[in-house]
Amino acid sequence: MQNREHIRIAILDLYAGEPNQGMRCIREIINQWGDFKQLDVEFDEFDVRQQLAVPDTSYDVYISSGGPGSPLESEGTEWERRYFDWIARMEQWNREALQVPKKKIFFICHSFQLACRYFQLATVCKRKSTAFGVFPVHMLPYGKEEPVLQGLTDPFFAVDSRDYQVIKPKREKLKAMGAHLLALEKIRPHVPFERAIMGIRFNEHFIGTQFHPEADAEGMHMYLLREDKKQTVIQNHGKAKWQSMVEQLQDPDKILRTHNHVLPNFLDLVLTAQQQAVVPA
Repeated sequence: MQNREHIRIAILDLYAGEPNQGMRCIREIINQWGDFKQLDVEFDEFDVRQQLAVPDTSYDVYISSGGPGSPLESEGTEWERRYFDWIARMEQWNREALQVPKKKIFFICHSFQLACRYFQLATVCKRKSTAFGVFPVHMLPYGKEEPVLQGLTDPFFAVDSRDYQVIKPKREKLKAMGAHLLALEKIRPHVPFERAIMGIRFNEHFIGTQFHPEADAEGMHMYLLREDKKQTVIQNHGKAKWQSMVEQLQDPDKILRTHNHVLPNFLDLVLTAQQQAVVPA
C-alpha cells in the first residue's frame, strides 16, 4: 500500500436523508475505480441539507449528488448559503496561481440545477410533467470533444429523474466565463417545449450533468420493482412504459455504458492532473 498513490474524495450528499440509490452508486464507482487504478482511495461524505456540512479545500476531488425537492425553494436557506459559499471557495482556490493541483467538481442533477443558479447561466424552472426513466441524451459539438463523455455513443442513454429543468442558456454569460453546453435532452418534435440542457462544462475544473451518470441497472431495477414505484410509473406513464424501462436496464449499450464511463472518466482527469501537478518550491 505504501507505493500506491493516495487520492481523497469528498461526496456532498444532497439527499436530505431520503432513501436513494445515488449515494450507493457513487460509492461503488469510486471503490471500483480505485481498485482498477490500484490507488489508495479515501472518501468522506458530507450531509449538506440536514447537517449543513460542506468539505474544506483539502480534498483532491468533489462529487455533489442529486437530491429531492425543488432547486428553487431552497433559496435563502442556511444550507444553500453554505453550499454556495463552498463553491466560491473552490473557485477562489482555483484562481490562486500557486494552488496546485486545481480542485475539480462534478455536479449531479439537483446539484447541477443549483450550480446553474449559482453561476446564473440559464433558467431553472419546474417542468410541465415529471421526467423519469431511461432516455436518449444528444451531444452538442462541445460534448463530442468533452473527455468526460468519451466512450459514449451519440445519442447515449441515461437515467433521468426530475421535476425541474435547466433551459434558456445565457449565451453571453457562458462565453464570458468559458462555459460550454455539452448535451440536450431527447428530441421531442411532438411537444412545443424547449429541450432541457443535460450537461455543462462550467469551466476547466467544474462540470455537471442533469442526468444521473452514477445510476446502475441494479439500483434502477430495485427501484422499479418496488410496488409503490411500479404503480406510480404505471399510473403516470402506462404499463408499457414500465415494462420498457425494466427491459432497457439489461441493455449494455444504454445506462450501463453511461455508468461505466462518465464518472470514471472524470476521476481519470483528476488523477492525471494530480500526477502532472508540480508544487512550486
